[in-house]
Amino acid sequence: MTRRRSSIHRIVVVAIAVGAPSLILLAVLVGWGYVPALGALIGAAVIAVATGLAVGRSINDLAVVRNAVDTLGVEQTGEAAALPNARRLSPIAFELWLAILRLIRLWRARIRVLEGQLAAEEAIIAALPDPLIVLDERRRIVRSNAPAGAFVGAVSQPRDLATVLRNPAVLAAADAVLRGEGARIVDFTLTVPVERQLRARLARLEQPSLDGAVAVLVLHDITELRRAEQMRADFIANASHELRTPLATLIGFIETLRGPAREDAEARERFLAIMYQQALRMSRLVEDLLSLSRIELNEHVMPRQSVDLAPLLRHLAEALELRAAEREMGIRLTLPSGLPAVLGDRDELAQVFQNLVDNAIKYGRPGTEITVTADTRLQHPRDSDAGSGRFVSIAVSDQGEGIAREHLSRLTERFYRVDTARSREIGGTGLGLAIVKHIVNHHRGFLEIDSTPGVGSVFTVWLRLYPASSAHPAAANMS
Repeated sequence: MTRRRSSIHRIVVVAIAVGAPSLILLAVLVGWGYVPALGALIGAAVIAVATGLAVGRSINDLAVVRNAVDTLGVEQTGEAAALPNARRLSPIAFELWLAILRLIRLWRARIRVLEGQLAAEEAIIAALPDPLIVLDERRRIVRSNAPAGAFVGAVSQPRDLATVLRNPAVLAAADAVLRGEGARIVDFTLTVPVERQLRARLARLEQPSLDGAVAVLVLHDITELRRAEQMRADFIANASHELRTPLATLIGFIETLRGPAREDAEARERFLAIMYQQALRMSRLVEDLLSLSRIELNEHVMPRQSVDLAPLLRHLAEALELRAAEREMGIRLTLPSGLPAVLGDRDELAQVFQNLVDNAIKYGRPGTEITVTADTRLQHPRDSDAGSGRFVSIAVSDQGEGIAREHLSRLTERFYRVDTARSREIGGTGLGLAIVKHIVNHHRGFLEIDSTPGVGSVFTVWLRLYPASSAHPAAANMS
């Protein structure tokens, strides 16, 4: 009823507006005496009725078109359904309706093209392997792709870049780009949870996006590149230093065998034995250096496999039992029943515990016992991720001479030896504990060293439980 009244009101108003010039003319003619008053009234009535009929038809047609446009959504495909009696409209209204339909089809086509482009761009951004962060004029993060989640988390609300990347050089470069300066490239280091070398590339967009984005920040992990460069330099320096002595020894003995001792069978046998030991030492050194290089290359990528520690430790104890027996030593395992699996790489963890037990055999006193003890713990005190779950700790204890406290912090450095002469005498390369440290770092675990001079040393490795594991604290001694 309200809509009908509104339509009648519009018809009356438009009819008066259209007929007003004619009515005014009749009034003037009546005033001048050219037209009688009765004739003017009849003429005015005829003009009003004719104008109302003509205007009413047009207004009704326009109202029908307007209502049809209101019900014709962008997603609607049945255009004819919106105006089933379109051809009953006046010619002008019908032409207007056809023009509206053409405009709608044009915008629908443009929307489909834009939606396709947007979907393709979103797919490209999502497929990028490098973290990508989009910034607005206020240096706030407005969008990011999936790989950037490790740095910025979920972006539900815009927030300042400084809340996730606190490096001054990166923030200064971002400010410069947002001021309109050219693209910037910044190399920086993240130390948590493990040290990584990153390269940030910042550039301004040609046009701001609808969400206010004006610049992009792309992060490239160049850890492997930097470590490869450093390892190459370290390898040359360390290898040349460590290989110099055995190579000099080999050259000296070879010259002696080719000269004064050419016909001395006893000297030849003695020198060949020494040369063989020096060659073995160089071989072990090269193997340890290569092993350390491989571990460091992948140290920033945490392994995700499940490793069952109990059979691994038993196998290592059996494999090293003969070496321990040569020094009249024994290996005793103290493992809890149902020891849970840990996150890790089985070969690398085997290398960790083989190195620790091998060191215990080398540096323990003859006739003593080496113990390998495992326990499950809720949390390590130095673990920064409180929700990371439980840990398993494996301690390898020996009854050796012990190590003075001032040496403990440096034991995992490459080629660091408390007693250089003794280490070389028993075949040590100075890289065993460095390898252990890097493997433990690779597993996001912890290595603790405790030693008492005259009593012995304890090396404890903390490893994260595999998520599906469950701990059983009951312990059972196994020899």
